[in-house]
Amino acid sequence: MIRFSSPAFRHGSYAVVLASALAAVPSAAVLAQDKPAAIELTEEEKKEKELRKACKIELCSAFKSKTQKGGEVACGVLKTWRKEQLTKMVSKGGVSWPWGAARCTANLKFKRDDLIKASTLPEFELAIDKHDIACELDRETDKYKINVEMSPKVQFKDGKAVKAALNWGKIDAPMLAKSALWSATAADNTFGVLQRTVVDDINDFLDVKCLEVKDEIKAE
Repeated sequence: MIRFSSPAFRHGSYAVVLASALAAVPSAAVLAQDKPAAIELTEEEKKEKELRKACKIELCSAFKSKTQKGGEVACGVLKTWRKEQLTKMVSKGGVSWPWGAARCTANLKFKRDDLIKASTLPEFELAIDKHDIACELDRETDKYKINVEMSPKVQFKDGKAVKAALNWGKIDAPMLAKSALWSATAADNTFGVLQRTVVDDINDFLDVKCLEVKDEIKAE
């Protein structure tokens, strides 16, 4: 559970930060949450999940490979969060979700040899190039759009993530939410409030989610 002491995190705009954070590390926070749904998926959600599976296979193949064949690993990730899912998630922080569904996208790009080093060397810092994350939130009469930048760094030890920093950058959002977003991302840059969540999700992805696509992994 993440709690913030600053009043800036105690109103609805905090929920935007969480939505952005969930999309910020698609290889972990999004892909790691592709669990069997308790409710039936829509056709759109099924297509999104299938697209994420392709990205999951590419990333798992790179992590499990022992050679540096191939260039960069690149794929786009789209995740739609239903209102009821977001309401449940942000309620853990003591706030409500004031909008409808949220759709977040990110184009991922990783250096294949860096992924191999992260999984094979005793210690390695994986520095990921700047990523742009875009989220569209449903409102009653229109859409609410936000864009954030991040340049993550993840420290690995013996093939496991042990520390992470999202390194939030530029924020493009309506003025109503921008101040809260800036405060939240600045706090995360300084205090690493999302670090443990990111580390746990990355390790869950490598330990559990890669097993789900083991037959499709192109490891050598």
